[in-house]
This record gives sequence, structure tokens and C-alpha cells, in this order.
Amino acid sequence: MQFENLLLSLHEGVLTITINREKKLNALNIQTIEELSQAFDYVYDTAEVKAVILTGAGEKAFVAGADIAEIAALTDINARKFVENGQSVFARIENCPKVVVAAINGFALGGGCELAMACHLRVAADNARFGQPEVNLGVIPGYGGTQRLPILIGKTKAMELILTGDIIQAPEALALGLVNYAVPATELLAKCHEIIAKILTKAPPAIGNAISAINAVYHSGVNGYQSEANAFANCCKTLDFKEGTAAFMEKRKPVFQGK
Repeated sequence: MQFENLLLSLHEGVLTITINREKKLNALNIQTIEELSQAFDYVYDTAEVKAVILTGAGEKAFVAGADIAEIAALTDINARKFVENGQSVFARIENCPKVVVAAINGFALGGGCELAMACHLRVAADNARFGQPEVNLGVIPGYGGTQRLPILIGKTKAMELILTGDIIQAPEALALGLVNYAVPATELLAKCHEIIAKILTKAPPAIGNAISAINAVYHSGVNGYQSEANAFANCCKTLDFKEGTAAFMEKRKPVFQGK
């Protein structure tokens, strides 16, 4: 697939999606959001894609925010559609049944922090910076930041970061639980591939159902325990469940087929 603002590379089942607006610090504009939507259509629909790494071009930024020129042109009439579109795309990333790992190679601010939080796992380079500085522009996070950040790091600290617009460094992000790992920049992609390689040894239906059950906490009015029970039952219908339990009893490694 060819995009103006994204680079896609598929190798051994792992699709690397690079936001390629380095001169703009990979800022998210409307076109990039639409291209991300199309890229994840490909992820959902392509059996050869087993997992995704999402990162930014260059050494300075993962995504340094949204395109300020586009935000400045918003009015109360079109702002709701603007943010709901981004929320929808980020929700598709969050609910993808294939694991999505953010390789955070620099600034992850505003929409960039929100994009990272929509991924299932986050690995940060030790020079990465995180924040939701939207209040400095007279607005608030609009791509899910007010919802995901409190769940990931707790209401108290999330309230502070969003209200002050402060930017934190990778070690603090790790201590808060915002990221899974903080590693030297030279080891960033290797760490992402290491995590993915471990996940890809597991049963794909179990991975997808686990993601679905965990994400049930985000859905108002949904009984998360019932979602977990339904997902567990879904796993028990699969050939991989039969293979996994048989392999355990036979003291051998399972050979999963994703069925």
C-alpha cells in the first residue's frame, strides 16, 4: 500500500507502520489520521499480518502532537466531528485483535501520547518525552487522552498532567506505568520485536480474545466479567485450545494455527 504520510513494511508477519512527517515532527493531520485508518483496515483484513509496530520517522519524535494549523481553524460546529473521527481510528487500533506495540522514539505529546496509549503495549526510548499540553492551546485532549491516561496511571497524576500540561521524561513514564519499558534508543525496535516474538508463540485466538476482554473496562454499561466469560468460551471453541491443552498434557510445545 502507498501512502503520503505513512511507510509500511511487512517482515515475518510483523507490520511496521512509520508516521513519516519528520520535518513536522510527525504531527498528526487529518490526512495522516485517514491513512492510519486505511492502514488498520489492511491489518484487520490481511492474514499475513500477525502483529504491528507503530513508530515515527527520525530520532526526535514519535508524534509531537496534532497539526496546530488544523486545530486553530476549528469551530464549535466542526470540532466534535474532528475529534470523534480521531477517537474512532484510535479505538480501532486499541481493539485490534493483533497486538500493536508503540515504539516511542522521541516526543509523544498531545495526539502522539494519545496514539501511544491506544496501542496495546508501549516501549519508549530513553530520550522520549510524554505529555498532554493541550491546555496551553486553550483546548483539552480530544483523541481519548482524558479517558485512557487516568486508567493507565491513575486519576490523581493524570489530572495533574492534563491540567498543567507538564511534559515528563521516559523514566517517570515508566515509573507511572504509562510505558512497559524504557530502553536506549538503539535498542528500541529490538525490544519491540522481542516482545512480539514472545506473543506470537501464543494462540492467536487467545490473544485477540484477551485484548477484547481487557478493553471491556472502557465500555460504559458493559459487564467486564461477562465479557471475560464470553471471551473464555470463544477460546474453548478453537482448534488452538485443543492443541494447547493437548500439548500441555503431552509435555510438548504447542503448534498453534490461529484457528
